[in-house]
Amino acid sequence: MSKWDVEYQSTDLGKIEIAPEVIQIIAGLAAVQVDGVAGMSGGVVDDITQFLGRKNPRQGIRVEFEEGLSIEVAIHVKYGSYIPDVGKAVQEQVKNAVETMTGLRVESVNVRVEAVKFPEKSGAVEATQRVK
Repeated sequence: MSKWDVEYQSTDLGKIEIAPEVIQIIAGLAAVQVDGVAGMSGGVVDDITQFLGRKNPRQGIRVEFEEGLSIEVAIHVKYGSYIPDVGKAVQEQVKNAVETMTGLRVESVNVRVEAVKFPEKSGAVEATQRVK
């Protein structure tokens, strides 16, 4: 087991370990299902990957195992959405999905809104305003 894997359970047959990447994928897929979320935020590599047409369900998600399982989610919000409601819904959706699928207890889900996506205007490219 690497120091980044979570030892979930030991049985007579051996150990069950969950890699942080698995939790990132679950959290990312749960977050984008929330109404008002336009997408996930990522770094330069993730932006290039998205430009090339590939989606990375782990982008914008950071997982830490310190005192407990802590998840940080960086999102883009659709223009016109009430940000506090979207953030709370993301917290609830991510916590529920991770706990249901892994059996792990999620201590915290921190949501960071990094951009607002504006709707397309008759053939114009969708605009994004990032917070610096």
